[in-house]
Amino acid sequence: MRHTCRGTINLATANITVEDSCNFVISNGGAQTYHLKASSEVERQRWVTALELAKAKAVKMLEESDDSGDESVSQTDKTELQSTLRTLSSKVEDLSTCNDLIAKHGTALQRSLSELETLRLPAESTEKIKQVNERATLFRITSNAMINACRDFLMLAQTHSKKWQKSLQHERDQRIRLEETLEQLAKQHNHLERAFRGATVLPAGTAGSGGSAKDPCCPAKGDLSDEDEENEFFDAPENIAALETMGHKRTGSNISGTSSDISLEEQYKHQVEDTKKEKRTRIPYKPNYSLNLWSIMKNCIGKELSKIPMPVNFNEPLSMLQRLTEDLEYHELLDRAAKCESSLEQLCYVAAFTVSSYSTTVFRTSKPFNPLLGETYELDRLEESGYRSLCEQVSHHPPAAAHHADSKHGWTLRQEIKITSKFRGKYLSIMPLGTIHCVFHASGNHYTWKKVTTTVHNIIVGKLWIDQSGEIEIVNHKTGDKCNLKFVPYSYFSRDVARKVTGEVTDPTGKVHFLLLGTWDEKMDCYKVASGSGDNGAEARQRAHEAEDSRVLLWKRNPLPKYAENMYYFSELALTLNAPESGTAPTDSRRRPDQRLMENGRWDEANAEKQRLEEKQRLSRKRREAEAARATEDGTPYDPYKPLWFERKKDPVTQELAHVYRGGYWESKEKQDWTQCPDIF
Repeated sequence: MRHTCRGTINLATANITVEDSCNFVISNGGAQTYHLKASSEVERQRWVTALELAKAKAVKMLEESDDSGDESVSQTDKTELQSTLRTLSSKVEDLSTCNDLIAKHGTALQRSLSELETLRLPAESTEKIKQVNERATLFRITSNAMINACRDFLMLAQTHSKKWQKSLQHERDQRIRLEETLEQLAKQHNHLERAFRGATVLPAGTAGSGGSAKDPCCPAKGDLSDEDEENEFFDAPENIAALETMGHKRTGSNISGTSSDISLEEQYKHQVEDTKKEKRTRIPYKPNYSLNLWSIMKNCIGKELSKIPMPVNFNEPLSMLQRLTEDLEYHELLDRAAKCESSLEQLCYVAAFTVSSYSTTVFRTSKPFNPLLGETYELDRLEESGYRSLCEQVSHHPPAAAHHADSKHGWTLRQEIKITSKFRGKYLSIMPLGTIHCVFHASGNHYTWKKVTTTVHNIIVGKLWIDQSGEIEIVNHKTGDKCNLKFVPYSYFSRDVARKVTGEVTDPTGKVHFLLLGTWDEKMDCYKVASGSGDNGAEARQRAHEAEDSRVLLWKRNPLPKYAENMYYFSELALTLNAPESGTAPTDSRRRPDQRLMENGRWDEANAEKQRLEEKQRLSRKRREAEAARATEDGTPYDPYKPLWFERKKDPVTQELAHVYRGGYWESKEKQDWTQCPDIF
């Protein structure tokens, strides 16, 4: 205690002395003295030992409190290391006190034994006393050695502790300085970008800026600079005149985000359109909400991104299931492949289809919504395009989605994709795991391939951009034909065209028949290799490039819709994917409320709704876990979660376990019988 009151003795400065077998004295060397008597010698010794230990602790605490004023690190910054060291130190102090007591009692014991030796006792007794005396001496020596070893250990720990403490503090300071520098860099970069745009746009755009004032929904260029520069990372659309020309005309499929008095369900009914007639060509423009990306991402380095709660500000108003469905944007490539008589030519179109699925990602730097467990998405284009597609979220951790698409033009596409992602500081890696299958009904050709790694660059500073890198091997399991595609990663120092993709189509013997060349964001060409000797390798490639007349354009990207930059860079297909449709399952992504609110520009409400849905999903998972635990205790059988429209089977071709469509969805839709569907929204 720092303060005293009458009658107390500070243990740190107390003197504890033993008078005789049962009495002992505690005094502070002044006015205060206690004479205490125990009932027995053993009881007295227990008290003396306890008081000696308490005194040692009090002395230690006093020393620590005296030193605490010199410490530069605040009390809240004390590390676990210091706490452990303090415990170690107190334990060694306890041992030291015990050592003193052992020495004191050992000396007394030896004195008593020496006195016994001087007495006239039988020879046997003298011998026994000598043995006891020797053992007592050995015991004291051993105790001293142990205490000395403990003291050495403590000194070593204290010496290293100071080094560790300094290193830790240095690292902490470095991290804080780095964060501040990055924040400063981001602000400067943002300011420079804005200044550059102002310098290049304003002289030519004075009329445009005047015109934009007519539309209250479209702020003028000058208004944007009033945003909070401390937090802004995402810039407003650059083409303000385009906003003015487009106008915020709200159609049945484009309700203004300000109509908050209308319920979501009413909005959904109001927005439902007949997909068989006209597809929507626009969605509400992306609002210019500022948010500090680094403030969230700096705590996520090295973590699995699907487990980190992110606000909708980083999302686009589509779910991962809808993004998977976007793979079918260039379905006509598979339609053409189904008509090919040659399996090698067919493989060229399948390869082009594989590359085409990445074309929509070039400007799409926002992440899709993570689907809830049991969420589904259907796309019925049977009348217009000859295919229909169904996706279902079959697992939440790890996130996995199953996809099945059938076409009346003679092909079936199915895949189960698990998305794993890691934030590495400067960039974000997204690694889709799982095999994609494409089967052509007429020929029985069965193709499989996997996706490449997607990397999002400039997470901290600069404009976000996306790259695809890696290799894809497409295998025809019926004939043994193969196609190796190589996605060349972007390099600042390379003279090659950016986003380049190269490929070779080979027969089972390894002979090259076709060469593929193009980019994953624009087009893919095919060159036929003339027959002849030495067609395996560079010679064949050289001859194919010389034969320009053999070039066939396999695929070319469709242009983006007008003002796509204001609509998340969605393609024509992507703009239609979230359009409300009647008759879909209650678990369909179109009915997801947070996604709908975000699309309508009501981001604050969308964030609140997202939290509600995630909490609801967590409670459902806990309920399932509790039921499983109860079933285990009772010994009763328990069925784990099973998807509604897909079942897990071993694939006969790849020997992998994968979720395959079990059927029944389209029949349920025809009957409008959705009684099996879980309540997830």
